Amino acid sequence: MMRIETTVVFTLLAVVSGFLAVRARNRGRRIQLYVFKPLTMVFILLMAVTIGGLGFSLYGYAILAGLVCSLIGDVFLMLPGDRFLGGLVGFLVAHLFYIVAFIGGGGFSLSVWILLPVMVCGFVVFRILLPYLGRMKLPVLVYVVVIVVMVWQAWERWYRLRQMGALLACFGAVLFLISDSALAVNRFRGKFENAQTLILSTYFSAQWLIALSLGGFS
Repeated sequence: MMRIETTVVFTLLAVVSGFLAVRARNRGRRIQLYVFKPLTMVFILLMAVTIGGLGFSLYGYAILAGLVCSLIGDVFLMLPGDRFLGGLVGFLVAHLFYIVAFIGGGGFSLSVWILLPVMVCGFVVFRILLPYLGRMKLPVLVYVVVIVVMVWQAWERWYRLRQMGALLACFGAVLFLISDSALAVNRFRGKFENAQTLILSTYFSAQWLIALSLGGFS
C-alpha cells in the first residue's frame, strides 16, 4: 500500500510541476522553465524508483537509464543557445535504452501489421521535414529510425505479453513519437499555435506511462 501511495504522490507532483513547466514555456518565463521542466522528470524518476523498489530487472534498469538520458536531453534543449544536437543525442540514447527494455527476454519481434503503420508515420514525418533540415538531415534520419524501432518494439512487446504494464509502455512510446514529431515540425517546418503545450504534455505523459509500466500489472 505504501508503494501505491508514494506513486500517487509523485504522480501528483509531476502533474503540478508539468503544468507549471508548460505555463512557463508558453509565457516565456525562462527561469521557471529551468526549474519545473527537469523537476517534472525528477518526480517521474522518483516514481519509477519507488515502483521498482530494490528488485529491478533488466527492463527496470534500462527504463531508468532511459529516463536519466531523457533528463539530460531536456537540459540541453532548454538551455540558451542552439543545443538541439546535444538534446537529440540525449534522447537518441534514451530510446536505445528503451529498445533494450522492450526486447529484453524476447528479442526482436517482427509483425508486419505492427511495423508497417509505425514506419509509415516515421516516413511521413521525415518527408515533411526533409526540405528544411539542411545539415541536420542525417542526425534527424537516424533519430527517426531509432524512435520508430522503439515504438515498434514497445507495440510488439505488448502484443507478445498482453500485460497492462506492456500496454502502458506502448501508449507511452506512441505519445513520445507524437511529441517528438510535433517538436521537429515546430522547429524545422515552422512554429504553430499551441505547439509547446502539445509537445510538453505528450512528452511528460509518455515518460510517466513508461515509468508506470515498471509496475508490471500482469
